[in-house]
Amino acid sequence: MRFLRFIPALLLSAMPAAAHTLYLGNYADAIHAADFDGKVGLLGSDRAVAPLTRASFLDRSADGRFLYAVAEGKPGLIASFAIGAGGALTPLNTRSSEGVGPCDIALSPDGRLVAVANYGGGSVIIHRVATDGSLDDKISFFQHTHTADAHPDRQKKPHAHGVTWSPEGRLLLVPDLGGDRVYIYARNGDDSLAPNPAQPWLALAPAAGPRHAQFSPDGRHLYVINELDNTVAVVAYNAAGASLTLIETVSTLPAEGFAGFTKTAEIAVRSDGRFVYASNRGHDSLALFARDSATGRLTPRGHVAVPANPRHFALSPDGRWLLSAGQDTDSLRVYSVNAETGGLTPLSPDFSTPKPVCVNF
Repeated sequence: MRFLRFIPALLLSAMPAAAHTLYLGNYADAIHAADFDGKVGLLGSDRAVAPLTRASFLDRSADGRFLYAVAEGKPGLIASFAIGAGGALTPLNTRSSEGVGPCDIALSPDGRLVAVANYGGGSVIIHRVATDGSLDDKISFFQHTHTADAHPDRQKKPHAHGVTWSPEGRLLLVPDLGGDRVYIYARNGDDSLAPNPAQPWLALAPAAGPRHAQFSPDGRHLYVINELDNTVAVVAYNAAGASLTLIETVSTLPAEGFAGFTKTAEIAVRSDGRFVYASNRGHDSLALFARDSATGRLTPRGHVAVPANPRHFALSPDGRWLLSAGQDTDSLRVYSVNAETGGLTPLSPDFSTPKPVCVNF
């Protein structure tokens, strides 16, 4: 599968009442929302729903009642909102991220904790979530100090870049681009966290630059996107032993290579666990991999073109659709997902929204 043609444009009719509200983080001046019709893959009604400058990454509570956002700044902010009718957001409160450039946010599976990675500060902070959805007191903070110094420009300081909870919520995994490590923090009985006694980190290849990570639906494997060397690390997860083991590393670029400058951004595993997708910025593509459910290993299945600078993309929960955010084109593109092959077919036209960097279902 190379760069695929567009299917005919859908008529932009009125959005059905049952449309799902998407939230869009961006590098503009407000969080945006849009309506998504999951029957036909149609987006509509882009609108600003909460003023918050550079509110990039978002996460939503499992019950759909609350939204959490990071606002990149010096220092950064963490913001909480109540979700109302039509996707309206009511501010609850904000907290300092206690670091520069917060770049990822994740709620624990039980919704009791919210974790944030500070890229510029090289740190991770965890807050309790109050019963009303607001951000309660800080419960843990970790300042990274290790640097890999393998990349001439990007590894002079630690750069915590992602926060991912293990499926059962016992561990918090933090890819650090500056240190070529995935840090592992264990959750205590009082909900505080500490470096995992069994294994405090997983070391990756020099100058890999780990950025984000996602577990397979069966919880047996973790997939780490490495920004600097354009690869995906396939990692086995031992829940009983609270440990990670590197299995293999695969390139996100075509076998024939790519002469221009490029780096990766996001990783996602389809809900059936059969396919993994990774985004390239510069090559401006999504790499598709078939996943072996027994071993976790990946087999390349080609690339599809996406709007420029795909900092983030997301699969719909049912796996039928993939939405890719074009940060440099002020647009989203919707792709239908072939359930048998994992292949992507783009719908047209693209959906206009300012500087999107996160798509939250």
